[in-house]
Amino acid sequence: MRSFLFVPGDSTRKYESAKKTAADALILDLEDSIAPDQKVVARSITRQMLDARNPEQKLYIRVNALDTDLTLGDLAAVMSGKPDGIVLPKCAGAADVNRLALYLDAFEAASDIAQGTTRIVTVATETARAVLKILDFENMSPRLWGMMWGAEDLAASLGATRNRSDGRYHSPFILARDLCLIGAAAAGVVAIDTIATDINDLDALKAEAIAARQDGFLAKAVIHPKHVDVVNAAFMPTDEEIAWSERVIAAFANNPSGVAKMDGKMLDKPHLRAAEKILASRRK
Repeated sequence: MRSFLFVPGDSTRKYESAKKTAADALILDLEDSIAPDQKVVARSITRQMLDARNPEQKLYIRVNALDTDLTLGDLAAVMSGKPDGIVLPKCAGAADVNRLALYLDAFEAASDIAQGTTRIVTVATETARAVLKILDFENMSPRLWGMMWGAEDLAASLGATRNRSDGRYHSPFILARDLCLIGAAAAGVVAIDTIATDINDLDALKAEAIAARQDGFLAKAVIHPKHVDVVNAAFMPTDEEIAWSERVIAAFANNPSGVAKMDGKMLDKPHLRAAEKILASRRK
């Protein structure tokens, strides 16, 4: 998985456009992109989208946050369509994940879905409290598959007038990004980089996506179809990285001791794991 394309849950036109992209997954949104008086209507439209899916793409649903009293209604409307996962916004740690997991247990049973198969992706940095809870993953449901960070809602939570200047995030938002990456690695789940808000600056998008992959993010969220190909390319390893990885694996093949030598340098298990991860990323 490299790219997650957000699609408003009430726009069949944008959904049809999104289905034609190479996005690995679509996130059908019932939260921020939907006006309050359209929430109920969006649920039924989103349910129809699930029936008209592109089998090459995963479909996730971003429900409304747990404190809105809309989450259960969202799930009741869409779970019979068997989404691949649920994106939980404004998530504050294990308690929120486990509460959603409990809901999913019930809806899977009611919809004849194999128990435990619906993934959870959290948006883990949208409030100050959520940032402080990123490392709260002990005894968390195994449904958790990924953690995404976001800067827009966090700015409002902090009272910040902006989250970046001259294309660079300010320090509180860099902290949130890095904690999401570290928290996801510690929890053993996928770290997902946030959206790029400038739709037309594809060079900046490319640089941002490459930096995210180099730091350890495994995917990136996008908000426009023309961002998909840029992100997909950025999250594929380079020819140089692939060649290095293949040489590392070959160097270890005849060294069961766990230490190898290549180009006059010693290699140990972390190098091998890095090489294996690079080669695995060639596949979705």
